[in-house]
Amino acid sequence: MKKFNPKILLIMPRSGLIDKPDYNYSFALGLAYISAVLKKEGYNVDCLNFNHLNGTIDSLVISHIKNKNYNFIGFGHNALSYSVIESMIISIRKHSPNSKIILGGPIITTESELMFKSLKPDVAVLGEGEKTILELIKCLMDKKDLSKIKGIGYRNEFGKICFTEKREVVQDLDSLPYPDFEGFDFKKKVENTPLSEYPILASRGCPFSCSFCYHEGRYRLRGMKEVFKELNIAVKKYRTNMILLYDDCFAMDKKRLLEFCDGIKKLKSEISWDLKWSPQLTVHSVDGDLLKIMKEAGCELISYGFESFSPIVLKSMGKPITPQQIDNAIKETLKAKIAIQANFIFGDIAETKETAEETLNYWKNHCKGQVNLTLIEPYPGSRIYDYCVKKGIIKDKLFFIKHQMGRIFYTDFNMSSMNNKDFEKFKRKMVNYKFKYSGIGKIPVVNGNQLKVTCPFCKKRITYENIRFENHWIYNFYVVCKNCKMRFYAISDLKKAVLPIYNLVKPLYEIYLNIKRNLAK
Repeated sequence: MKKFNPKILLIMPRSGLIDKPDYNYSFALGLAYISAVLKKEGYNVDCLNFNHLNGTIDSLVISHIKNKNYNFIGFGHNALSYSVIESMIISIRKHSPNSKIILGGPIITTESELMFKSLKPDVAVLGEGEKTILELIKCLMDKKDLSKIKGIGYRNEFGKICFTEKREVVQDLDSLPYPDFEGFDFKKKVENTPLSEYPILASRGCPFSCSFCYHEGRYRLRGMKEVFKELNIAVKKYRTNMILLYDDCFAMDKKRLLEFCDGIKKLKSEISWDLKWSPQLTVHSVDGDLLKIMKEAGCELISYGFESFSPIVLKSMGKPITPQQIDNAIKETLKAKIAIQANFIFGDIAETKETAEETLNYWKNHCKGQVNLTLIEPYPGSRIYDYCVKKGIIKDKLFFIKHQMGRIFYTDFNMSSMNNKDFEKFKRKMVNYKFKYSGIGKIPVVNGNQLKVTCPFCKKRITYENIRFENHWIYNFYVVCKNCKMRFYAISDLKKAVLPIYNLVKPLYEIYLNIKRNLAK
């Protein structure tokens, strides 16, 4: 007798509750790896990418899932997308009640019991899921004991939520198949975005343990040979002109960076179009000579984790870097004419008026608007999240995740050493500085999905294609000049007029939150 092959559907969720296609999303490599390992084992897997589809979540479930009789439906995201995940589960329960829902990703891994109770999946996959999903599907089909599988959450026969022993992370990353881009219609994303960007993970985990960050497992590297095997296929298949290295920390040493530069140069010699790349680096390994080599190899933009220019705050965050290293990285990267993607994040536990001013004054005098200014957020799984819960700063974890995460700027949320009055005053000052001392593009003109704006640094008129505008009258984009590689703001006149009245917007948002709190009771 032929063994039954279950019907499995994997869904790449939207990042927000929208009902139109949006191609400017971060491609979920984790889910693409899950699809790849299932297909490699011969499972019958369908994939849906909600980012590419038109319609509400409920209408998409009706048209693409209802009556398809899927045995298992899997998806995941981070906690910022709680509302999306909640809507998906409600709709699937309504229109495909016999399908078992498998939920993964940071949203369920970092706050497992709370999210399981609230979202009510059938099974949760915690942490890296490639090995877990194979054991889980087999166990479910054979109706065996789920308690024997590491790294999952489920309800037992008495309805009690149970979590099994933690799953070890994948040690040999080169043993994994390449992510399933084809299944999630990656080509459509490429065709509808300004650059043909290909995301890749050359490592997993992180060698550091910053207080505001969550990552899964220790730092592990893929072999560079395997990385370029994947890139050789993908770049030529999708005519990629930008490689995005998703790694939290791409390289800790110059040797690996130089090896990557050599591989990129070889790959570029085999194609007829330009190829750029963008890594995330720590400031430890940066020097002028290395940056020059990276620039020659096509490095377009570097993401750094600066976070603060105060040694007191850096120590509190657990970041083993110095202000001098940050200063060197900024100066040398600008000198090499490579764009910078980085933040100074204010409001850490150790932040005072003095430390905040120290960072803000350095930014004003030395950064030329190339480093973004924002507030620190306590994401589930991070040490500062646990601190905020313990201290009662986060009073209701579920309410915080559903209604406050991603909106900290507009709430009375303060974990710093400043009193609330001083913290609010600093937030207003930060906003004023952000747009007073950053470059602002001149004469922005919108035509459909096209934006034309003059760079304030090199004075070149730059055109950006396939821009997603929520509103053609109120927009604010932080863009990189295609000519001089400097970052600047492209802001509509109406948005520019609204920015100074933050003190009016905040009370309105607090009223909105109070309404939400009352409805939740």
